[in-house]
Amino acid sequence: MGMAKEHFVLVHGEGHGAWCWFKLRWLLEGSGYRVTCIDLAGGGVDTTDPNTVRSFKQYDKPLMDLISTLPEGEKVILVGHGAGGLSVIHAMHEFVDRISQAFFVAATMLPFGFQTDEDKKDGLPTLPENEIELTLGAAADDPPTTVALRLEFQRDRLSQQSPEEESVLASMLMRPWPAAAISTASFEGDDERLNRVKRIFIKAERDHMLNPEQQDSMIKKWPPSEVLVIDTDHSPFFSAPEQLFNLIAKSL
Repeated sequence: MGMAKEHFVLVHGEGHGAWCWFKLRWLLEGSGYRVTCIDLAGGGVDTTDPNTVRSFKQYDKPLMDLISTLPEGEKVILVGHGAGGLSVIHAMHEFVDRISQAFFVAATMLPFGFQTDEDKKDGLPTLPENEIELTLGAAADDPPTTVALRLEFQRDRLSQQSPEEESVLASMLMRPWPAAAISTASFEGDDERLNRVKRIFIKAERDHMLNPEQQDSMIKKWPPSEVLVIDTDHSPFFSAPEQLFNLIAKSL
């Protein structure tokens, strides 16, 4: 495949935005690839109030809109991080013929989203109440509309091996994420259709957000084409961007 022709679409995870990919984008573009980094609804500089995002379809609309407007015959390589893996899966269901490969970087990889409690156990971070801030719904019995990591826990959960200045940058740019919308991600389809797309899972060995046991469970239940391991925290795009780039580039 010609390097200049490949188009990467990078999809952020919980609380993040397109900004988190700046190092990987620089490395990819420097090697001749095309790169698009998107903000999902309520993420990054998207102007949507995340508390108003009530469905996964609404949350994921920016990615769906992007892929739907690709030129005829163009395919993209999707890279999802954290909950961004759900967005990648959603795109695979909707646009299987427009996706050449899918990378899951310490990302939720469930073929049909959250169908069971076991899926949620595998694919959602388990965060103690003292580490998070909740924004409650309109009614007393409504689930929280958004979740945010408290500032003092962000580095340990997300980027304990990353340069401290990048943890500071992330703390300035992170936003609450629409937890209710993400937790209701559910898709219909069949494995055979999804398996037309080559999947590569990049496991983060020192992940404190989506722990290695959760990653292993998803890999075991829906084996990808390839499993690669990176000895980093949840944010290898900060802690080991060159290594992350090399793993991706060698798997094309």
